[in-house]
Amino acid sequence: MEIFYGLNSGQVEAVKTINGPVLILAGAGSGKTKTLTHRIAYLLSQGINPENILAITFTNKAAEEMRNRIGRLSAISPACAEASAGRHKLFIGTFHSFGAKILRQEIECLGYKNNFVVYDEDDSLSLAKDIVSDLNLSRDRFKVSSLLNLTSKLKSELEKPEDIGPGDFYKRQFASFYNLYNRRLKAANAADFDDLIMLPVRIFEEFPEILKKYQEQYLYILVDEYQDTNRAQYILINLLAQKNKNLFAIGDPDQAIYGWRHADFRNILNFEKDYPKAKVIKLEQNYRSTQNILNAAHEIISKNVERKEKKLWTENPQGELIEVIEAVNEREEAGFILSKIMDLSKNSGFDLDKIVVMYRTNAQSRILEEACLYANLPYRVIGAVKFYQRKEIKDILAYLRLIQNQNDEISLKRIVGIFGKRSFENFKADFENLKKQAEISPPAKLIKTVVKKTAYYDYLAKKFPDAGADGEPESESRIKNIKELIGLADRYGNLGDFLIEVALMQQERSADNAKKLNLMTLHSAKGLEFDAVFIAGVEEDLIPHSRSAHSFEDLEEERRLCYVGMTRAKKHLWLLFAKRRTLWGEKREAMPSRFIMELPQYLVNFRSLADGYNLSAQTDLPDIKLE
Repeated sequence: MEIFYGLNSGQVEAVKTINGPVLILAGAGSGKTKTLTHRIAYLLSQGINPENILAITFTNKAAEEMRNRIGRLSAISPACAEASAGRHKLFIGTFHSFGAKILRQEIECLGYKNNFVVYDEDDSLSLAKDIVSDLNLSRDRFKVSSLLNLTSKLKSELEKPEDIGPGDFYKRQFASFYNLYNRRLKAANAADFDDLIMLPVRIFEEFPEILKKYQEQYLYILVDEYQDTNRAQYILINLLAQKNKNLFAIGDPDQAIYGWRHADFRNILNFEKDYPKAKVIKLEQNYRSTQNILNAAHEIISKNVERKEKKLWTENPQGELIEVIEAVNEREEAGFILSKIMDLSKNSGFDLDKIVVMYRTNAQSRILEEACLYANLPYRVIGAVKFYQRKEIKDILAYLRLIQNQNDEISLKRIVGIFGKRSFENFKADFENLKKQAEISPPAKLIKTVVKKTAYYDYLAKKFPDAGADGEPESESRIKNIKELIGLADRYGNLGDFLIEVALMQQERSADNAKKLNLMTLHSAKGLEFDAVFIAGVEEDLIPHSRSAHSFEDLEEERRLCYVGMTRAKKHLWLLFAKRRTLWGEKREAMPSRFIMELPQYLVNFRSLADGYNLSAQTDLPDIKLE
């Protein structure tokens, strides 16, 4: 049967098990999406009405990929072509799009009108600011971003303010904010993003007849990336599956890296408790990596306590050893990475777009971008803006350029756009003093003065309240980028030289080359694969992050994050650490990550650049000043 072509035995079993609860533990590179889409095609081939199938995933991109694959399968499989003619009636989408679909039909039972609107982040922020003002709350103590983050957490976990512990003054005021926020939303006939899950759960729990209607419609439920569900999503799915129990959950607890988004990987760990008769199938054959890469990744992830045991294997070659490289500092680290990439490109025929450099925090990209620019190597930053193009960097540089040249109309326009004309007039009075300071003070000190006088960090906290891709508030990530800029400026004695150097750094001279080196955080790498992977800064306080130091749960998530990064590699994997690192404007001694220490010697080729590894012997890499 064409539907089973190219599937291994585990995948075939997963596809053919139609009835009852099924848990698929799909390891990295094991063909998870292929299994999921072939199963939907198989359901259609068995005469199941497309309207009775509900497939949930986490991104619109993933949903579109699933639709396309099912369409291609239908085209080559007579068994499901006729049934899939009505596949446009099949729901394949995100949790939030499914929640919106429910609310469009049922929200009137909660006292809303069905023409409700969905507030985006800016809308929610604007409403929250009004409420803080109406309640006369101190902006210093009750930051709008914190109030909204806590509101999102409660909605994701289906909790109420009184559920979060004893009511001290802050919690009592938060409860007032939370309740007024939701009343104002309803009065505006609006829902926020989290309501798209929370409100359908409320409808199903309060109106059993509505729940029954959807239980009878969606007889077969499939959920992708089950380890990334939060409490509200988990309850929504299990309410729907309660009657028929035809729930197909597929995912990998070893790749659960979104706890900071309120995802709870225990949902997948507890699946067999929720469904004692569940069939559990492990997909352990990996189609991506060499066996040495898989063995190294397993040595790290196996140290986690909260996981389901599985060990990936492959028919691919054993492959090369994992390269562990010790550098003196982050500049030597970047120089080595660039030398190896140029070697791979020139002498081994690797396309740049098949190579990636990963790191834990966005601020680490700056030194790597600088190295790429010096080496005239085209690159792209995935999931983030290039360092010198980031708003906060451009804002600060605009102040510095205006201090240097008060006729700079473009910089003036940018500054006025940030704070408005009235605020700028107040700041303008300090310009002469700042200009005098620039003549005698280094650029790093001048940046600190500008940040303080403009209260720029407070501005960022108000403008960017939500969490970013590395799990911390986006404002904090942006503040760290400015501190990284301060660290860069610290290498220059005067403002003029610094601004000229920055301008030169922003000229990417090979922008017309379509094949570019990939730079990204570990969080952004989920679901991707590359021939060669470099992970920079594999050090204590970076990987694992310093925030995990006193939390067992956070440390295990950091371990999973490292595992995700390692299993993106198909052929070559480098793990790099430095003995000293300047990051966020601070110089510090660094230690290799515990994850490196957990790798057995037979899997690793360890080298210290201090032992005389010759960069210039590898390639004609332009001079990158190695301090």
